[in-house]
Amino acid sequence: MFAKPNALLRLEGLVLFLLAIAVYRHESYGWTLFWSTILAPDISMLGYLAGPKIGAVCYNIAHSKLLPGALALAGLFSGNPLLPSLSLVWFAHIGFDRMLGYGLKYPEGFKATHLGLIGQAAGRFLPCGG
Repeated sequence: MFAKPNALLRLEGLVLFLLAIAVYRHESYGWTLFWSTILAPDISMLGYLAGPKIGAVCYNIAHSKLLPGALALAGLFSGNPLLPSLSLVWFAHIGFDRMLGYGLKYPEGFKATHLGLIGQAAGRFLPCGG
């Protein structure tokens, strides 16, 4: 199992998810903020209304670790506690998605990801073809 890159990437997603939640809890950030913003990155899927290429770009921008990392750094340097708390929610979202097999998208369509094909596109009902 551990020799498969896909399995390792999913485990990394699980670790990112759990770590983000643990730090969020440790810092005593509010759970109302967490639950009200956990799905916010998925708004990026609206980009698919303009086609698969634009959709993939929008999705990848919102589901890369670059922006939440920059947000966390901005919060740490500015002293604004809202920014790192939002970055942890964002990291948790990304980790959860990766754990389920939803990777960064290719312009061929939503189901083509860096973790493999999702769902029936992979010939099976499991995300990323197992």
